[in-house]
Amino acid sequence: MDARLRAPADGLYEVGRRPPFGAYLAEAWRRRSFAFTLAGYRLVGGLLQNRLGVLWIVLKPLLTALIYGTIFGVVLSSSAKPDDFVPYLIVGVFVFEFFTGCFGGGSRAITGNARLVQSLGFPRILLPVSVVAEQAMRMIPITVLLGILLLVFGVPITWSWLLVIPILVMMAVFNLGVALIVARMSVWVRDVQQFIPTINRILFYASSIFFQVDVVFADNPVLLTIAHSIPTYDFIALVRGAMLEGHPVPELAVILAPIWTVVAICVGVVYFWKAEARYGLSE
Repeated sequence: MDARLRAPADGLYEVGRRPPFGAYLAEAWRRRSFAFTLAGYRLVGGLLQNRLGVLWIVLKPLLTALIYGTIFGVVLSSSAKPDDFVPYLIVGVFVFEFFTGCFGGGSRAITGNARLVQSLGFPRILLPVSVVAEQAMRMIPITVLLGILLLVFGVPITWSWLLVIPILVMMAVFNLGVALIVARMSVWVRDVQQFIPTINRILFYASSIFFQVDVVFADNPVLLTIAHSIPTYDFIALVRGAMLEGHPVPELAVILAPIWTVVAICVGVVYFWKAEARYGLSE
């Protein structure tokens, strides 16, 4: 057969064929507005279904902090709790909420948009991107509320609070890498979605949300090093170090947070792209 007949016409591509990596990323960047528009509509649509609307964005992490603060404020020993227990707790809960939203939403990014995937031709990476974009939009009022609550509890505002912005941007990139990985995994094995809440709960307890990991594991350097190596802990520690006095960031967390970010996004993008041509066919 003539080679010209086998080659697709300009502007067309062969169905079921994975596009080149560079061209794929370029096309995703060109259509980035699709991801942000989808994120905005999904956020507004979800809020309109509730009577309290936008208040639920801040009520959910606030209620979580209230519940866990009440329970563990009584259960934990005084040595495990920092003196500023409430500010310490709400920073941990609010930052961890960003990860859980991206992690859980990422696992449903493809499977929850089956009709969209089958009907339209676009880089599927935009769906996990829209999930992280939506959660980033939610983090804006949550971060504002966090600042207000810290002021209410007597935490002085400092210039270091501005560091929260680049920290959360770095965390968003890390969250995107994780979302891309679980998005592909859950397409082939739906059971992955069933494990997400369990993994979130384990990370919640392991990320020093409501206790001082340096005090609890002071006599066990191995466990302390492992705790300092958990990605969610690293980002929470960075935000605490920026907003709360008396909570210096462990050196290992400062080193590992950007490393986790680079590894997650590189692995996530490549891993997701390798299955690009088969997403619509699997549904």
